[in-house]
Amino acid sequence: MKQPTLQHEPGVAAMPEAQPRRSMRSLFRIDGWGALALPLVLFLVLVFLIPLIAMLWRSFVDPEPGFGNYVAIFQESLYTRVLLNTFLIAFLVTAVTLVLAYPYAYLMTLAKPFWRKVMLVLVLIPFWTSVLVRSFALVILLRDTGVLNTLAIDAGIIDDPVTMLRTAGGVVFGMVQVSLPFAVLPMYAAMSGIDRKLGLAAQNLGARPSGAFWRIFVPLSLPGVAAGLLLTFIQALGYYITPALLGGPENMMIGELIVQQVSAVLRYGFAAALATLLLATTLVLLGIASKFLNLEKALLRQS
Repeated sequence: MKQPTLQHEPGVAAMPEAQPRRSMRSLFRIDGWGALALPLVLFLVLVFLIPLIAMLWRSFVDPEPGFGNYVAIFQESLYTRVLLNTFLIAFLVTAVTLVLAYPYAYLMTLAKPFWRKVMLVLVLIPFWTSVLVRSFALVILLRDTGVLNTLAIDAGIIDDPVTMLRTAGGVVFGMVQVSLPFAVLPMYAAMSGIDRKLGLAAQNLGARPSGAFWRIFVPLSLPGVAAGLLLTFIQALGYYITPALLGGPENMMIGELIVQQVSAVLRYGFAAALATLLLATTLVLLGIASKFLNLEKALLRQS
């Protein structure tokens, strides 16, 4: 059967024709601005993408082709416990960081310019200090003969030193200290952009100051809060130095387990499977967060 053909009537605008397919040469053609980004793209491909593909490949072929490394992760209760401990500690670190970072960022928006600079410097100095140095300083602070136990014993608060090192509490304490700048700065960036007149307008309409804070200021600050918590949680999943110095075998996290498998047991394929699992978890979390949050706005414009 002959198919009817469409004919354009005079005076009627013709339908836009389908765009011709772009050739491969035009698709990969690089203009002047693109040439500026080319070195960075090549560098990222060399140091990030290729090692990532090699890690993924090795997780399936070392020591034997298949899913043996991934099956071993969930067959051994030790490895499953390490995974659960990693997520539990990351969740606790994120929750404690929120409780500490939000009021601090809010006070920065209320403080006078001089004190605001002081508070900002107090956040940035730890941010510029090496994580190894900060974690080792916490070892001196938290050990049985450290500063906290010595002051408490001298003040008569306790008779015997309280064990804080090699505990889950010590690990959370140290990781929160490291994570605070990553939460405070996005929160402060979001809060400083909120128009204070909105809260005053709500109070003029009869709202209490606490009601105006919770119903206007808090919702408007949520993008910065979400960005800070997302950065904190994702980083906490991959921490190695701080848990290794402040924790013990019972508080092992996945980062320590990967290093142990590579340096002590030489199970490179199994370590690659653990790293791939950590990467997949991070991507899943980012995918879930993108459903409820504009990641471009939260992570780039607010930071």
